[in-house]
Amino acid sequence: MREHLDQFLTHLKDERKLSANTTSAYRTDLEQFIQFVGERDKQGLEELDRQDVLAFLLFLKERRYAPSTLARRTAAVKSFCAYLHTQKILAVDPTADLDSPRVDRTPPKSITVNLVDELLELPLTGSGPEALRDKAMLELLYATGMRVSELVALEIADVDLETAAVRCGGLKKTRMLPISGSTITAMEEYNDIARPQLARGNPLGDTALFLNHRGKRLTRQGFWLILKRYADKLGVRELTPHTLRHSFAAHMLANGADLRAVQTLLGHASISTTQIYLQGGSIATEQKNRKMMAEVER
Repeated sequence: MREHLDQFLTHLKDERKLSANTTSAYRTDLEQFIQFVGERDKQGLEELDRQDVLAFLLFLKERRYAPSTLARRTAAVKSFCAYLHTQKILAVDPTADLDSPRVDRTPPKSITVNLVDELLELPLTGSGPEALRDKAMLELLYATGMRVSELVALEIADVDLETAAVRCGGLKKTRMLPISGSTITAMEEYNDIARPQLARGNPLGDTALFLNHRGKRLTRQGFWLILKRYADKLGVRELTPHTLRHSFAAHMLANGADLRAVQTLLGHASISTTQIYLQGGSIATEQKNRKMMAEVER
């Protein structure tokens, strides 16, 4: 059974080009499924049938898994069974007519423009190269809506202050994100003053844009700790890197930005992922939401 699972995961990575995080999530979900099937005295996946799948889903429901987790594991099992069918391991796909459970999507949490302004000013209350670095990172994160993983992966060459643009993402899905105003100023001060000081901790040098106090690339975990300190000062408990990404999208749409333009900036594969930011009366009126949704569906 695990041999087939390994082949499927290789297929996801090499053929479908899914990220390492997504592939890892598939592995976790399907390992539980395979263990469950094995405990039903199946000698191999060739004996898998619809009752096995339904029994697994009932097993998940009885253990009160969150709707989102149930939906994800259902999707993983459906994808795995479809693959086994195409590989002639299963004569019939037992999930062919199986619906995935619906998950009600709620608007992502964002913070107000005023609170964003307060956050962006907090690093200036400190001193030293770390303060300038933090200011540049927060400005860049909110100005572009990039993910924290994309932020810490930036190289020096990815930021072109002359053209006011940042190259973001991997080799396959690179996108150019515009920056302006205070973000450019913060980046200039970081590059000219703070980064050379931080780089002294690493005599061999590092091409990473954002460095820690040892002169090495700042990690996601390192950024989370930095943001948590500022969140504590603001008195905001649920402030995460993704909150700034959500706020970027919500504030742009509230100011009349085109939905598809925001989709491109965020790097969303589907417009439906971006549409969720139209929800919430505090961000846009219901009338404006309906108008924008109608434009997208044309």
